[in-house]
Amino acid sequence: MSTESDRSREEIEVPGDVAFTVRPGRLEVRGPLGRVERPFPSDLIAITATAGRVTLALRLPSTRKRSQALLKTWSAHVRNLARGLTVGVEARMKVVAAHFPMKVSVRGEELVIENFLGEKYPRSTRLRPGTKAVVDGEFVVLTGIDVEQVGQSAANIERATHIRDYDPRVFQDGIYLIERAHLKEAS
Repeated sequence: MSTESDRSREEIEVPGDVAFTVRPGRLEVRGPLGRVERPFPSDLIAITATAGRVTLALRLPSTRKRSQALLKTWSAHVRNLARGLTVGVEARMKVVAAHFPMKVSVRGEELVIENFLGEKYPRSTRLRPGTKAVVDGEFVVLTGIDVEQVGQSAANIERATHIRDYDPRVFQDGIYLIERAHLKEAS
């Protein structure tokens, strides 16, 4: 049986070259691949970082399910941030063009889709901060250091090629996610 203090604390092992800084309402994480800053509920959770270990402690009653959910969610965020800054994040998408040959390219911070369903004007979507895209034949590979930013970029690309007013069983053209945003394998 777990005690009250066990349920109100979460300890996470992190690589030694990842540093956490907490300011009121903000969490900044620095690692070998870069830096990520995000909002953090510092009034609900206290965070302390030592060499190779991060401890999250609830400032709410730990008997509530929502408190436990908040603690577990932020412990997953901390793990993802630490691993993303050491090994990186990757997502893969596939370009499907059955009716018209589609041209996909990266211009600066935008992914540009030309000749989608024979349209005269190109469609484009901005990549989220910290996300890079590479077009490799019929695949688009998104890389970055933050799982959420890479995943949102993939969702924005899928949304940019959403087809309205056509039968989706016939017109299956688009750019579709084939591998979710995940941490790269350590090599």
